[in-house]
Amino acid sequence: MYKHRLKKALAYYRELLKNSQIDEATAQREMKRLATQIAFFQHERLVHLIVTVLFGLSTVITIPFNLMLMQPALMLLSGLLIVLLVPYIGHYFHLENGVQTLYKYYDFLERIADKELVDIYEYDI
Repeated sequence: MYKHRLKKALAYYRELLKNSQIDEATAQREMKRLATQIAFFQHERLVHLIVTVLFGLSTVITIPFNLMLMQPALMLLSGLLIVLLVPYIGHYFHLENGVQTLYKYYDFLERIADKELVDIYEYDI
């Protein structure tokens, strides 16, 4: 669910900042909306960080036991944890990069709201 919402937010702000001349009032309104979106994604990011770390720790703990005991069930568990850890890391990576991009958009809007001259290329939008 987050992926669709994050992609939609990134696309919206990318187009908003690329294709239009934004005045200070619009920038302030969009900053409030974006701050709310960032808060939602920060919560999502924290939850996914906890899950990813727990899967990583579980994997690191089961591998030595697997090497010592060589039990089929433990080998299966280690394999499943490794297979699940890879998508979790990818998932967290994309979430983190998306939130960092939203931070850049927020900074860009903040400079517009403060009536500063803004170079769109400085923010790589």
